[in-house]
Amino acid sequence: MEKQNLSVVNEFFLMGVTDRPELQAPFFVLFFLIYVASMVGNLGMIILTKLDERLQTPMYFFLRHLAFIDFGYSTAVGPKMLVSFVTNENTIPYNWCAIQLALFIFFIISELFVLAAMAYDRYVAICSPLLYTVIMSQKVCLVLVTIPYLFSAFLSLITTIKIFISSFCGHNVISHFYCDSLPLLTLICSGTRDIELIILFFSAFNLVSSLSVVLVSYILILVAIIRMNSSEGRHKAFSTCTSHLTVVIVLYGTLSFMYIQPKSCHSFETDKMASVFYTLVIPMLNPIIYSLRNKEVKDAIQKLWKKVCKVCI
Repeated sequence: MEKQNLSVVNEFFLMGVTDRPELQAPFFVLFFLIYVASMVGNLGMIILTKLDERLQTPMYFFLRHLAFIDFGYSTAVGPKMLVSFVTNENTIPYNWCAIQLALFIFFIISELFVLAAMAYDRYVAICSPLLYTVIMSQKVCLVLVTIPYLFSAFLSLITTIKIFISSFCGHNVISHFYCDSLPLLTLICSGTRDIELIILFFSAFNLVSSLSVVLVSYILILVAIIRMNSSEGRHKAFSTCTSHLTVVIVLYGTLSFMYIQPKSCHSFETDKMASVFYTLVIPMLNPIIYSLRNKEVKDAIQKLWKKVCKVCI
């Protein structure tokens, strides 16, 4: 009987965002529009920062990678969720579930450390402007994104492999709209202590270390801005940070809501709502925030739009 139970799980059933039929169509339209806006915004940001000669600074190098990451984890989750609204087919094959989990972990961890690298970039730009191009060389920028990617891939593979070599004993209903580590752990019938410790330790490490870099960078930036004699200089220095600071507050605020709330208040339903926000809404908001609050990006968009209009005419 045990062998039979261990062999039956070849797909998982995702509970989805809602089980209310009357909400399926409105949710599909809403999330489809959000996903399309996210794809257009992030792909547009990648193309814009690659083509426009004025956006070839380290800040926009990191912004291009942030857009790639947002594109990645919203695509890892969004299309499957949208298909389930239309077809009412909430199953996902065993191997695809593992791939979805691995991709999501990779991209979400990468985002934390790329945001930390962007905070460090702003610190160098404001506190050491004369040495900025020397300190933030192309080689340094590559290292600051390559290390997070390698580290994220390592953690993603460890977590995914540890979960999917475990025994699920025939339980295959995931209380979520995508394959996430915590709902999957509840389906494992073998011991999960090792996996839970790995997830707990590295989740704490990722959040604390990346947030520490962000906080220290902005404390030093604030001190430097206060010491500036010119009010115009203070305004200009602060304006270069507002877009990044807004993105950081939104992401870390959402993650804090999920992981710092009391255990008595914790539920997969609240996790679902928070997950919808950071898997679909945040990737849509990031390019909008950087477009609306950044003069160089707005100018580059207008320049590109004029070129497109000339071609069309």
